[in-house]
Amino acid sequence: MQSSPLNFRRAVMWLGRLILGPIFIYAGYSKAFLPNSHFWPWFFFKFSLSTNIANFAFQVDAFKLLSPAGVQFVAHTLPFTEIVLGFLVLIGWRLRIFGTMLAAIMVGFSVVVTRAYLLHMNINCGCFATPQPIDLQKVLEDAGMALLAVLMASFAIIEARKPHPWSAPAETGAAPAVPAAK
Repeated sequence: MQSSPLNFRRAVMWLGRLILGPIFIYAGYSKAFLPNSHFWPWFFFKFSLSTNIANFAFQVDAFKLLSPAGVQFVAHTLPFTEIVLGFLVLIGWRLRIFGTMLAAIMVGFSVVVTRAYLLHMNINCGCFATPQPIDLQKVLEDAGMALLAVLMASFAIIEARKPHPWSAPAETGAAPAVPAAK
């Protein structure tokens, strides 16, 4: 029996793509580009990617989890990784792979934020350009997004094993006989 075009798994995958993709794009964009809010008329004087990355590195270092080299690596790669992953998940390309990567990052974020909350660390999340203190609401938001990401990735893996619902049914009988050449 062929699967229907829309079922619960596909609905969760669509919701995950439409919610998590833009959130990741905006989160990466805001870390790299938004702290400088006044771009015009002195765009070149007010825009500094290195300043934004340094500010994000300061926020990453506040979690007290990584060495200085690890902090610099995360600060320089995470914003751009989030932008690319968010875009790839939003368009749904290779969702098994990129959805799983997004889910792994989201679970990692959730663990780190929960750790900071349980240790009563008075720090900002570093999720977006605006300062957000880590409280129970932030922990629950991250846990909900992590759950959605894990469901989306696992459903993408399950659905990838099935034939596409609009593809032609596979031939179940024997191959048609080819007439003999004379």
